[in-house]
Amino acid sequence: MRTNIVLNDKLVSEAQALSQIKTKRELIEVALQEFVANHRRKDLRELKGVSELRVDYDYKSVRSGSG
Repeated sequence: MRTNIVLNDKLVSEAQALSQIKTKRELIEVALQEFVANHRRKDLRELKGVSELRVDYDYKSVRSGSG
């Protein structure tokens, strides 16, 4: 999709310096990908109290592969 937008030059320059991305097009693409990914992730605070570990759960055996 082709579109024309007015960007904050100072913000674009700072983002390019932080990301080492050279083009505005790629910078916007990465920013949009990160925005979408961040909003798709479930907020960890929403998971509080959703699940409980079993009292007999042995995480050490799971890590060693014997559980």
